[in-house]
Parts: sequence; C-alpha cells; structure tokens
Amino acid sequence: MEKWEIARTSGVCSRTGRPLEEGEEYYVVLFEEGETFRRADCALCAWTGPPEGAFCHFKSRIPLRKPKKRLLVDDDLLINFFVRLAEETDESRLRFRFVLGLILMRKRLLRYETTLRDGEREQWRMRLMRDQSIHQVMNPQLTDGQIEDVSRQIGAILHGDAGTFAEQEGWTDEAAPPEEATDA
Repeated sequence: MEKWEIARTSGVCSRTGRPLEEGEEYYVVLFEEGETFRRADCALCAWTGPPEGAFCHFKSRIPLRKPKKRLLVDDDLLINFFVRLAEETDESRLRFRFVLGLILMRKRLLRYETTLRDGEREQWRMRLMRDQSIHQVMNPQLTDGQIEDVSRQIGAILHGDAGTFAEQEGWTDEAAPPEEATDA
C-alpha cells in the first residue's frame, strides 16, 4: 500500500479567496502533479463541480476549535483549601491536604522547615509565605490507591471544578471555601 501525503487545508477558498470559517463544510480537490498531489479547497457556495484535471474530490469540514481547559487555579483558592483543612481528622482529607501542601511548595507559596516525629507519625512544619504563618502537615505515607484518590480530587480543582469537588467531599456551606469574589 502506498502512502500519499496531502497538505492540510490552507483555510482559504481557492476560487473566492475568502477564509473558510470554523465548522464550515467545503470541498477538497486533489490534482496529480508528478509524484505528489496539489490540494485546492473550495467553499460550498463556490462549488460548481470538480474542475478539469482533478484527480479526485471529497467533502470536508473546518474543525471547531475546542476551548482550552482551565488547568490553573487561583493561588488563593489552593491556599484557602489548605488552611481550611488544617483541623481535619478524616484520613482522606489529611492526604488531600498533604498533596495540596506539595503543590503549594512547588509554587513557592509554602516552605518546608522541618520534620517532627511522633512515634511512627511524621508531621512537616511548613511556613505559608504570604503571612508567614506556621502549619503542621501530616505526611500520610501514601499508597498507590490513595495517590489515585487524591489525584482525582486535585484534578477536579485544577480543572476549575472546585464546586463539584466541595460537594463530593461533603463540605457544608459554612465549611466550604468561598466562591471567587465578584463585583455586584
């Protein structure tokens, strides 16, 4: 089987010179030129049938641009989750807070200072750089399953779905992180 390379659309109608719009259908016409093919795109409104000498033609569509997913979250939201989880005793929330702490460390918003040991438990003493407050964060020694669970939770927040995360985690209205401020 031979492999032929066909150029991508130029995004312009070869007959009218008009740019083809997102989602618009058009015809692709291929002309044989030696060992390769030359491509011409034609808007439906200018199509009168295949031109003389065309090797083949087919209908296509200019793809719709997908909006980029919001992958970054406001630092204040991450800090708010981290601070609000300080008094939690639930193991899954402690794991979540630990990973949030790691994210905040990577963003240089939280700084590791020392490790405190209490038997087999390990607490990290960390400083929140914004207000210089000290925070104790339990190192939960995560298993693979726990890492997967925390990754799902963090993914919900990083993809801009903090409301769904708060709802799934059972945050009450008074315990939930505040919505982003808007001008009224």
